[in-house]
Amino acid sequence: MNQGTNSNGSLLAGWISLISNIILTILKIVVGTLFNSPVLLADGYHNAGDVIASGAALTSMRISKRPADEDHPYGHGKAEVISSAIVGIILLLAAIYIAFESFSAFFHEPEKASVIAFITAIISLVWKQVLYVYTIRIGKRTNSKGLIATAYDHLADVYASLAAVLGIGLALVGEIYHIQLLTYGDPIAGIIVTILVFKLAYGMIIEAIDTLMEKSVSKERLDNFTTLILTIPEVKRIDRLRAREHGHYVLIDLRVGVAGELTIQEGHDIIRKIKKTIMENQPDVDEVLIHLNPWYEIDKA
Repeated sequence: MNQGTNSNGSLLAGWISLISNIILTILKIVVGTLFNSPVLLADGYHNAGDVIASGAALTSMRISKRPADEDHPYGHGKAEVISSAIVGIILLLAAIYIAFESFSAFFHEPEKASVIAFITAIISLVWKQVLYVYTIRIGKRTNSKGLIATAYDHLADVYASLAAVLGIGLALVGEIYHIQLLTYGDPIAGIIVTILVFKLAYGMIIEAIDTLMEKSVSKERLDNFTTLILTIPEVKRIDRLRAREHGHYVLIDLRVGVAGELTIQEGHDIIRKIKKTIMENQPDVDEVLIHLNPWYEIDKA
């Protein structure tokens, strides 16, 4: 699949996520308000934040596809990382809001549980699970940080909707069988959602900070690069190898030793061979900067 097809697939998934979040936000807030469901209403406001998050991710995906220019010689890939951080912050704020609403509910008489609210939560759960599977698959295939962040946002909604289903369901059971504790199932579920969403948000923010701070790719990836480079006979040694993520692509800085007697043209041909070998085997590598060091037979000793 070529880059253009990947780009179109990411943008389509981004638009589907945005439109879905708008519909679910309206549905949850209306039903949560009409039937007095704190967890569904809180989930609706959380979804309102998701609309902003989906919009930011979609915008960042469009920006990140722009080619390198004079002001951004390494491309615009980090736009997606910034949007990922924004989504993480929105999820963090949503977790705080849900926690506040849930704890507040314990100081009031529990609201009467609604079958309509229960059905709405089930619809949201199924819808968000489908969206999560769809977006995470495309996000990983295209290595789109923005789309992967959107997928994790959907996963947070899966947690929230699952908790709403359990909470409202327990409250309904509590009302039917007159079990007072179960009538507080709604806010208890909200507290569980808070923990899950906070953990997800924390992981997203830390990952975004690591990328923005130029953290190296994993040792496993560096080992893969090393193996590829050493398949080229002209490369006598690797003096330094560094690689970092720049959004949906990877940049590599490399210093290798080659025979000192080679001409400039021969050295240039070796550089082209190294780049071709790496980029053909690692499609997400966008740039390989290579410095050649002279190597002599005496260096073996």
